[in-house]
Amino acid sequence: MIKSMTGYGGAKGVVSSVAITVELKSVNNRYLEVSARLPKSCLFAEEPVRAAVAEHISRGKVDVFVTVDTSAADEIVIQVNEPLAQAYLTAIRGMAVKYSLRDDLSVLALARLPDVLSEQKQDADQTAVGVAVKAVLDLALADYDAMRIREGEKLCADIQNKLTGIEALVSSVEARSPETVVEYRQKLTERMNEVLAETGVDEARILQEAALYADRIAVDEETVRLRSHIDQFRHLLDEGSPAGRKLDFLIQEMNREANTIGSKCTDTVIAKVVIELKAEIEKIREQVQNIE
Repeated sequence: MIKSMTGYGGAKGVVSSVAITVELKSVNNRYLEVSARLPKSCLFAEEPVRAAVAEHISRGKVDVFVTVDTSAADEIVIQVNEPLAQAYLTAIRGMAVKYSLRDDLSVLALARLPDVLSEQKQDADQTAVGVAVKAVLDLALADYDAMRIREGEKLCADIQNKLTGIEALVSSVEARSPETVVEYRQKLTERMNEVLAETGVDEARILQEAALYADRIAVDEETVRLRSHIDQFRHLLDEGSPAGRKLDFLIQEMNREANTIGSKCTDTVIAKVVIELKAEIEKIREQVQNIE
């Protein structure tokens, strides 16, 4: 199926007590360009995120935004400042001896003294965070793809309609081209009759000139190639993404054939058809710029 290069997707999840939010958005670009923004504490996951996106998308400018909350996964560790605790203990017992006081120091009393105990967080394991980010990124990519597919279906339907219109215009050229030869032969006969009224017209010469004219303005090859390009275009649309670059090449070839038809034919009717033909091809070219 055809996918648009423009899209948005997002997902949230909690994996191994790590809360993750991932958002993706993309716009048209000739090549793939991925920009990933993660918290400083999770910069180690930037390259895996970029690689995962690159495996999923062939071209476009993609921005990935990742937020990570590891507070629920962080372990609280209570540490004892043993040198300080020992210093407190020595000083208190020294006071008890010196002033003949009862040594009633308890563990709880020692623990309550300033800076004896301290609280520290143990950061979440990088492997666990990486797994969590990848899991939520996959969900975000699925959401992102769903939007791109919907847009792609609209693009495909519009292009198919325009291809049908182009086929009708090509048929008009094919039908009109032989008529221009007949008209040319009639005009040539009339002119020669006027000039050579007394001596008569050489019919063989008329047929020869008409044949040369028909050969000069023949567009059979161009129309056959145009129809071939249209068939290939439809085949690529049916194959699905990534097809944007191939479609862009075909559009260039279709435009080249239309230009050749226009340069060969001096007939005003065909000239008008060629203008419409090029206009429709240009509309398709603009749409193709949105296809992955």
